Amino acid sequence: MTDPIGDMLIRIKNGYLAKHKTVSIPHSKFREELGRLLVKNGYLGDLKVESNKEKTKKTIMVGLKYKAKKPVIEGVKRISKPGLRIYTDVRQLRKLIPGLGVTIISTNQGLLTLKEARKTNQGGEVICKVW
Repeated sequence: MTDPIGDMLIRIKNGYLAKHKTVSIPHSKFREELGRLLVKNGYLGDLKVESNKEKTKKTIMVGLKYKAKKPVIEGVKRISKPGLRIYTDVRQLRKLIPGLGVTIISTNQGLLTLKEARKTNQGGEVICKVW
């Protein structure tokens, strides 16, 4: 797998399209932090980290959220990809228009939304946009 973050976002999107209640995603600290940020912003229901019987592999179980039988997440766009990383500094953050949804940025303080990055005056890698 060359793009694990893109894989996570597409698994969540496909889970919504198939009207599943939960989605299983292979575990990593970055994916777990991204999932927790999406739960905090109301795009996912809940997040649990589970390990198998041998405790060698962990998975993230993500609860999907629906509003009036419609998925909460309408779309996902992966901005910074393994082949083309997109970085922004503080000056460029001010020029980004938030619009609908949330833009997630990886900073040296962890994953932050665009709003939080502006408040803390942090730049970094623009990971994705979720709406």
